[in-house]
Parts: sequence; structure tokens; C-alpha cells
Amino acid sequence: MATRTTSAPRGSSNSKSGGSGSGRTPAKTGRSGTGTARGKQAAVVEPQQPWILRALAGVWLGIGHVVGAGVRRIGHDVSDLDPADRRDGAALFNLALGVFIATFAWWGFKGWFPDVVYSIVNGTFGWVSLLLPLILFVCAFRLFRQPWDSRGNNRVGIGFLIMTFAGTGLAHIIGGQPTVADGFEGLRRAGGMLGFLAASPLAAIHPAVPVIVYGALAFVSLLIVTATPFGAIPRRIRGAYEHLMGVDLVDADAQRGDSHDRSYLYENEAAVEPKKKRRKRFFGKDRDDDPTLEGYVGDEAFEHAIVDDDAPPAKGGPAVPPGVRRPTQAEIAVEKIKAAQGLGSPKAVADNATEAIPLVTPTAALSPAVPPVIVPSAPVGPPPPPTPIPQRTEQLSLAGDVTYTLPSSDNLTPGSIPKERTEANDAVVAALTDTLQQFNVDATVTGFSRGPTVTRYEIELASGTKVERVTALSKNISYAVASSDVRILSPIPGKSAIGIEIPNTDRETVSLGDVLRSQNARRTDHPMVMGVGKDVEGGYVVANLAKMPHLLVAGATGAGKSSFVNSMITSILMRATPDEVRMVMVDPKRVELTAYEGVPHLITPIITNPKKAAEALQWVVREMDARYDDLANYGFKHIDDFNKAVRAGKVVPPVDSKRIIKPYPYLLVIVDELADLMMVAPRDVEDSIVRITQLARAAGIHLVLATQRPSVDVVTGLIKANVPSRMAFATSSVTDSRVVLDQPGAEKLIGQGDALFLPMGASKAMRVQGAWVTESEIHRVVEHVKGQLKAVYRDDVAPEAQKKQIDDDIGDDLEVLLQATELVVTTQFGSTSMLQRKLRVGFAKAGRLMDLLESRGVVGPSEGSKARDVLVKPDDLAPVLAAMKGQEAPATPDAHTAALSENANANIAVGGYAEDLVATDLERRKQVTEYHDGADGIDDEDEGGEDAWSLTGR
Repeated sequence: MATRTTSAPRGSSNSKSGGSGSGRTPAKTGRSGTGTARGKQAAVVEPQQPWILRALAGVWLGIGHVVGAGVRRIGHDVSDLDPADRRDGAALFNLALGVFIATFAWWGFKGWFPDVVYSIVNGTFGWVSLLLPLILFVCAFRLFRQPWDSRGNNRVGIGFLIMTFAGTGLAHIIGGQPTVADGFEGLRRAGGMLGFLAASPLAAIHPAVPVIVYGALAFVSLLIVTATPFGAIPRRIRGAYEHLMGVDLVDADAQRGDSHDRSYLYENEAAVEPKKKRRKRFFGKDRDDDPTLEGYVGDEAFEHAIVDDDAPPAKGGPAVPPGVRRPTQAEIAVEKIKAAQGLGSPKAVADNATEAIPLVTPTAALSPAVPPVIVPSAPVGPPPPPTPIPQRTEQLSLAGDVTYTLPSSDNLTPGSIPKERTEANDAVVAALTDTLQQFNVDATVTGFSRGPTVTRYEIELASGTKVERVTALSKNISYAVASSDVRILSPIPGKSAIGIEIPNTDRETVSLGDVLRSQNARRTDHPMVMGVGKDVEGGYVVANLAKMPHLLVAGATGAGKSSFVNSMITSILMRATPDEVRMVMVDPKRVELTAYEGVPHLITPIITNPKKAAEALQWVVREMDARYDDLANYGFKHIDDFNKAVRAGKVVPPVDSKRIIKPYPYLLVIVDELADLMMVAPRDVEDSIVRITQLARAAGIHLVLATQRPSVDVVTGLIKANVPSRMAFATSSVTDSRVVLDQPGAEKLIGQGDALFLPMGASKAMRVQGAWVTESEIHRVVEHVKGQLKAVYRDDVAPEAQKKQIDDDIGDDLEVLLQATELVVTTQFGSTSMLQRKLRVGFAKAGRLMDLLESRGVVGPSEGSKARDVLVKPDDLAPVLAAMKGQEAPATPDAHTAALSENANANIAVGGYAEDLVATDLERRKQVTEYHDGADGIDDEDEGGEDAWSLTGR
């Protein structure tokens, strides 16, 4: 090729000439003369080079391509590199220069040419020239394998230059600080001329100054080369250690050994180079090191699944021109209501929020003689002061002289300032007034109370007007205010007025920090007080879990149950010490309560297995019985009175007892999903819950049950009867609302924290907006609590299940084999046909069961058509069953049981029970005789005979 065209940008079709070996063909164009004209123009711009230079360049690039192809196959293969991106010539130059310097610096070759180069390099860099080949090799290796990363290559080169400069300065100080007057031989043994120039000015101040400066500079250059920020140094060191020790390989093998196939997640990434995943701790500082991980998913208060039509489209230009203010959702809703009512532009809200604002209704606009309607708004209480939550008055020293500090209120951020009235409220008042006038209802809107989620409008009736005339207009009111979530209260509890609750178009977030800083929360320092939220009138709602005494939380998915549970647990952590409140958390979903793992308030790790949850509830029942034993022995009625007496030293154990009596903490049991437990072990779970809810109030044990399936098979009648406090979030149907609250209303809630709260003793449900706590706040509180004290778990709450060592010949027939063993031993009759009938199995299965029983010594060998002999007595049934399960045999009867047996034998000898036992024995022998008629080998057609299980008393 006679000419060389100019290089094009990366990715173009004519980036290199056809003779360069790139393998790319020039793009075809519609006009053939275009490419020719461009080629001629390029030929004019760049003159032709001599053939000898082109030949040398070709040979050099050819050698570079060969060496680069070998280097790119080392380790992870990157040989599929785009030829247009290769920089093999520059990489080969670095490699050759490094090899050339290594010939005299490392290998000691002699000669006039190596001596000249040695004098130049060693005189410039000193003994740092020993590191130059290694630096050049690294640069060449990186250029061969990652030539497209120009920014990274420049960073590595700059880092090595800084490292070389700092190294020569340190070498000059270590070499004794030679000067030029001492000769060049002394400089070569130190840092060379570059080191002399770098370290001499600083050494004039003090010899330690260049050591500190260039030592720090060398460390910074190492960080530049490795692209390591200062905050990521511990993580990089830990990652290198784990890689050297093979920890990452163990994790990878464990992931590959998972029984669940998750390859579908990576099926579209087969051609992409997998990136090494960095381990992150969600509760430590590693998350904060990454600037891309800001906050948590749970920090957003209100989530919406539907993309709003008023929002600008994802593609294309914005709906509103740049520089123009976008209307808010509240303003859009106000305009819609005003347009429906025929009103003009919205009125300006008065500056003084406490004054009544006269509203001009449509009727007043048509007839000016009608006076304007004055509708005052209920004054909103001042926001809680920004002072911290008051510390407890009692001493917070724990057992063992451990001082415990409650989390600071700074961990919970304050919420927004509540609004007293907005333009949307005025528009709704006008719409309600117009609706009442259209249907000739003699009633007026006398005021409203704005809450965070809904606003309650008060309507007072004139004398002689029926309440039904207003309640019958529910659909018309919904139509007038353009909202389907209208709830009518007739009357408002404590007022002679009808309440109409209409959702706000601009909802407010209720912060848990504001609730705990409110005056209601400050009135008591009880450790079981939790922040609930805000009511419709804007007042803060707090509740004492110890007085509920048990709570049922129910609602549909996404209604706010998990947020309420998080607010409740965070409130306990903010106000209570581990000596005051202990908790048992059951989380079948395994992710809802993970943030609280390790807090010292837990007495057991968070339980995720439903079967272990049933065992934990049974442990709570045993704990309740133990507490009641102490209350009964020492003559107290409630655990609070017992704890006061213990602290005052009035409770003294018996003289011979070594027990140390301590105050009992409150025990809070939180079940996040009751439906999952009821599906796995319904009988055990229901029995435990009913016993706890019936008796545990005075023992200081309180239960919180949460479920998203409030049906009668989950929330049974016994559970409802003993759980008096209810918290109903938005439900999917009125049936679910009746299950939770025994009344409708929850189906009209708008979700995301909007709830009906019915505490024990209340006759009417209270509408509240649940307090919101972000994931970041939860993690800050948990980190503070975990830093105060380490969790100490009990082993008897949810013990590990014993591993069953079942024989191989039993296989999957263990359950049916246990039934067959119990049937044969209790009836003392071994017959294959009996097993067929009673267990409803085939002849082959029954024969195999009989063979297994024979191999275990339960029955004797076959004797033709006769029934087999039973070798195990009914008294020895329990050890035999335990041996088949692979468990240890139960303990032998104790002395008390033996004494009872002796008394029974004495009674039989006297004759007290002899007649009954003889009659029973005769009846059993009669039954055995009947079974002989249907023994092995004889057809048994009498399927309606007496069942052998009736003889066992079961």
C-alpha cells in the first residue's frame, strides 16, 4: 500500500488501512467516488514514509502482536480483543526497555554499551534502578491486556513516577546523604542525582523531614497504582487476605452446592466477564464506604405502584417547559374539585391559621344576599419541641454493674411541620355544603380537623333532621369530592355531630421521633410504651403494651403491618433496657425482622422455622407457669408488685434454697406472620397462643400477632376472644374487617399506614396514621443498642431438633411402620391382613411391614396361615418406637411411678379392681379369637367388624 491514511476514531470502519492486518473491510457507500476522494485527500495530508521505516515498523508490530497474543492468554483469556484497540507497539517498547535495564541491573552483563547505559540509569536513579525493570514489566503487561483503559493506564504510570521520585528521595537519606563533591560513585550507591535534588532541600531543615514527606508520598503512590481510596483500605486488606486463604472459593463452592437452581439469573450474562462481588455488611461501615449505596429501600415512606399520568413521560420532552413551576398533586386535585363545583380560582389562605376563613359557596355566588359560610378548623397542636427524649428517672445499671445508655433521640429524625388547613380543605367544604343544599338537607359544615392522612369534616344537623338523610348521601358525597374512600361516622365519639372522613391529597409522614418526643409519651416512663402515630385530629397516639395486654395486627399486603411492627420494636429499644423487656421474635418470612438480630433484648435468635416457633411458644407457656408459681408462693397478684417487692428486698427465698430471686422482665412475643404458623402446626400454635393470651397478663408476658390473612381459619374464635386489642390496616374485603374488628370499616382505609386502632376497653375504633421509621433510623438504633451490650441467648427456647438416624431398609415407610408397630403391639396380634385393613395398604406393603417388624424383633417368624407371635409387650412399646425413629430410649419409670404400680398391684390383690381387669382380659381374648378367623392366607370379607383401636382407648 503506497499511502497511509489518518487514523479514525475508535469503532469506525476505516480506523486502519487494509494492510495493517486489522481484518476490517471499509464500509460500502452509495457513491464510489467518495472513498477515493477521501483517500486522495489523506494522501496529500500525510506524506509517504520511506520503505525502510515502514518495514521496521511492520516487524516491530508483528513481534508485538505475537508477544501480546501470548500475554493475553495468561490467566483469564482476553485474546478476543478488538485489533483496533491494541497498543502492542508501546507495550513491547516497555517490555524491551525493562529487559534491557535488567541485563546490567539484575544479571550483571558487562560491556561498553551496558556500562554506558548503567552509568546513565544508575547515576540518575541510584539503586532504585533495581526496581525499574519490574515497573516497566507491569506497565507492559497492562498495556498488552487492557489497552483500551487509557485512563487507568495513565493513572498507573503517574503512580509509578511518583513512587520512583519518592523512592530516590528515601534512598538518598538511607545512603548517607552524599553530595556532588563526594563524587558520582556515592550518588550511585544512594538515590542518584534525582534523589540528591529531591531530598537535599528538605534535609537542610531536618533529616527526618524528607523521610516523613517521601514516605507518605510513596504510600499515596501505592494507593494511586492500586486505585484504593483511603476509606477502602481495610476492605482491600481483608479481601486480599480472604483471597489468599481461599475464603472466597469456599463461599463460591457453597453457593454452587445450593439445591435451588438460580442459573436463570445469569443466563443472559454468559458472554460478559463476571465481576468479583465484594462482600458487604449491611450493619457496619462497609455500606457507607460505597457512595452508590445511599440509604435503604425502606427509607421511602409512601410507595406507589402506578406511574402518575401528570408526571413527565420517560421518553421525549417534559410536559412543562423548563423554568416553569410544576403544579403539585394537591393543587391539581383542588383545581379538579373547583372545576366540578364551578368555582373560580382558589382563595388565598389567611396568614393566621387560627382564624376562621369565610368560604363563598356556589349558592352564595349566585345570590349575594346569602351570608358567607364560616367554617373554622380545629387548631393543630404545636409540633413537639426539638429537645431530646427525657432520660429515665430510675437507675439504668444492669446486672453485673453494667451501665446501659438508652439510644439518643438524634437517631430518629423529626418529621415535617403539620398543616392546619390547605386549599383542598376549603374546596371540600364548599363541595359538602353544595351537596347538602342540593338534596335539601338542613345541615351545615361546622368545622374540620385535618390529620396526616385524612381530614374529618363535622356536620351538625338542625332540629328535626334525621341522621339517615346524611348517611344515605355517602355515594353523592364521594362523587362531589371526587374520592371513593369516604368514611362516615354517625356520630363522632363524644360529639353531637356527624363526621365525614375524606383522604388528603397531600399526605403527611408521621415520624416516630416526633411521636416519642410528644407530651403524651413524656407523661410516663413505662418501658412498654410505644409510639402508634397520629389520629384524625392531629394528636399524637401512644399506647402501653402492658395494658392491652395482647394485640392483633392484620391487614392486606402493603397496608403497613411491617412498618407498625418496626415502629413498635424501635420504641421498645428507645425506652427499655434488656433487664426490663425481653423479646421473642418469630419471622417466617426471614427478612422482615433481620435488622434486629443480635440486640440484647432478645432471649433467642430470631426464629424463622415455623416448627421451632411452635416450640418457642410452648416455652413461653412454661415460663408463664414458672412465673405464676412464684406469684402464688410469695402471695402477689401481678408481676409488677412482685418486682417492686424484689427490688425492695421483701422477697426472700427459703432458708435452704440457693436460688437468687431477681425481678422478672416483661416478655414481648412478636409473631410477624401468624398464617404461616397456623399452616404448619395449627393445633400446637393455637393451644399455646390461647393459653398465653388467657393467663399471661398478670405474668408480664404480652403477645403481638401480625397476619396478612385475617380469615377465620387463621384468627380463630379462641384467639379473637383472648386478644382484646386490635390494629386493623386496610383489608381486601369487609369480611376480613369483621374478622379483625368485629365491624366493617377497615375495607375503606387507603393503606400505607392508615389504620383503625381498637385498644382494650374502647367502644369505637380510632383512625390513626401509623408512625413511620426508616431503615436507616432502625440500623442506627440497633447499632447503638448492640454496642452497649452483647446478646445472651437461652438454649431451651427453640432447641435444635435431634437428627434421626433411620435405617436404610425402612426408607420412607417410617410413619406407616410406626403405626403398624403400635397396632400390632397394642392388640398383641400380628396379621398381614389386619395391617391391610387397618392401615389401608396393599398386600405387598403389608407383607413388607411385617418383614420389617420381624427383623426388629417385634413379631416372630411366619407359621403358615396362622398369625405371627407378638414378642413385644405393650409396656415396652415406647422404647421400640424410639429405636425405630433413631432416638434414645425413654427413661425408666421413676420411684413415684413404681410406687403407684405397687399400690395398683396391692389393690388388685385385695380385690378392688380384679373384676374389671378380668372382664377386660376376657373381652381382649374374645377379640383375638375373632382376628384368628381373618389370619394370613384367609380371605377377610367382614369389613364392618369391630375396630381394634377401640380396645386401646384412643
